[in-house]
Amino acid sequence: MVHFSYMETNKLEHIRHTLAHLLAQAVKEQYPEAQLTLGPAVDNGFYYDIDFGAEKVADENLVKFEKSMRKNLPKWTTFTHREVSVDEAREIFAGNVYKLELINEIADRGETITLYSCGGFEDLCRGGHAENPAAEIPADSFKLDRVAGAYWRGDEKNKMLTRIYGLAFATKADLDTYIAGREEAKARDHKKLGRELDLFTFSELVGAGLPLWTPRGTLIRDLLDGFVWELRKKAGYVRVDIPHITKKELYEASGHWDKFKDDLFRITTREGHEFAMKPMNCPHHTQIFARKQWSYRDMPERYASTTKVYRDEQSGELSGLSRVRSITQDDAHVFCRTNQATTEMAAVYDIVAAFYGAFGFTLVPRLSLHDPENMSAYLGTTEIWNQAEGELRNLIIAKGGTPIEALGEAAFYGPKIDFMAKDSLGREWQVATIQLDMNMPERFDLFCINEKGEHERIVMIHAAIMGSIERFLSVLIEHTAGNFPTWLAPTQVVIVPVNDNHALYAKEIFDKLTSNDIRVELDLGKDSMGKKIREAKNQKTPYVIVIGDKEKDANCITVEARTEKLEGITLESFMERLKQEIDAKTLN
Repeated sequence: MVHFSYMETNKLEHIRHTLAHLLAQAVKEQYPEAQLTLGPAVDNGFYYDIDFGAEKVADENLVKFEKSMRKNLPKWTTFTHREVSVDEAREIFAGNVYKLELINEIADRGETITLYSCGGFEDLCRGGHAENPAAEIPADSFKLDRVAGAYWRGDEKNKMLTRIYGLAFATKADLDTYIAGREEAKARDHKKLGRELDLFTFSELVGAGLPLWTPRGTLIRDLLDGFVWELRKKAGYVRVDIPHITKKELYEASGHWDKFKDDLFRITTREGHEFAMKPMNCPHHTQIFARKQWSYRDMPERYASTTKVYRDEQSGELSGLSRVRSITQDDAHVFCRTNQATTEMAAVYDIVAAFYGAFGFTLVPRLSLHDPENMSAYLGTTEIWNQAEGELRNLIIAKGGTPIEALGEAAFYGPKIDFMAKDSLGREWQVATIQLDMNMPERFDLFCINEKGEHERIVMIHAAIMGSIERFLSVLIEHTAGNFPTWLAPTQVVIVPVNDNHALYAKEIFDKLTSNDIRVELDLGKDSMGKKIREAKNQKTPYVIVIGDKEKDANCITVEARTEKLEGITLESFMERLKQEIDAKTLN
């Protein structure tokens, strides 16, 4: 993972933007009729969207473009810019409908139109370039990466353009590190490993974004959910269950309908009633709480439910398990008094830390706040929001963290702590969430009877540990490269007898492991021992037991683990090791 200071990052962004211009020049040299559109810097480099007309440009064209960029780079010594009038800009870019559209928009905003030039190439631009590209950009620190399609301005109603992506870093070493990391990420791609390890599948007949889980994948899901429930049960949660559909009135009352009705799967009954497939669980849980009157002595009430929700995601946004239409949430909601909220949220914080710690994730809490300049996007008053955000901020500090604040990232009904996890490749993912909600109890008139016999407004805490099991598994598969810890592995042990003479002893070992609740397979196939061992390791099995004459005669076993080989050990000592590892939920 390559890290940069703010100043280095700013300089690198300017270099990347400069390379987008350099690419545009190379394109125009080879395709004079091509119409340039926009070419920004991005996190790992740059891109330029181009209309090549009837010309077909593919990845094989990139070599020529890149060669031209390196040839022209020494001539790019100084950037200059000039301000031009609207008419002059239109004259310069006459025939380029995309630049003309941008020019008109700039003019409508009353902003100055600027052109930047370097090395004999001029483009419409706001600035932000390397001052002396030839001196600042090593010729081996960038490369053109790939060609893709992109709609103009990201609107599918517009024309499809050709997007050329480039990679750019401060040095060749940084570029090589990035490329190596990306190749490792490809090898760990959860879509690839999910297929190879037989965890899940998709069917065109079922539909995109609707994963189907195999026995092996279902086992992993259940074990993960069981781990979360084990932690929640200790904290006093109880399980509830809710239907998959609801009348639209529930979401009108909660506020979800107005904001998300276009993202819902909607159902009209034969009687003309409108229902929706639930996209979240919290409104249902409020109705379980609202079923009767509560005393302050009963508080808090902690409900947990692992269930599917459904969202009408756009087809182009779906991606493996990362973005799906059926989402399994390990959802929980706490209904409590205001003075109990900090204690309850601290307990959720501890559950999050214990769960992710078992997988070796490093967590960083991010505080997602409302945007005070856009209160119309949120439920509730400024006072309620400030109070809720203060509670969350203080909790992070009390837990020894430093809140990273994200303005405008809150949900419409409450601020939240989003936990950011770094995986083994250094990539950051948003995982668990704790949300303090003072608005939904208000909308549903949720209260308890306090010591004075008065109605006291309660608060609601939303607590998702994995959040989406699908998305969490996509992260976990890539984090571990499919090498799940032993307690989570679908098959924990494979037994491989050297030949048929050892099958009876191997079966005895199989029966003992099975009777001790170890997930074990006995491979009595006709393949060679070496092939059987390779297949077990390709399936990421934590332990392979090999049984030959030596083991049979000595009443022992040889075990090939992921990182070591244990020869001549007793089955009892191996089972003791396994049980300790499984009970502790350690990584191995």
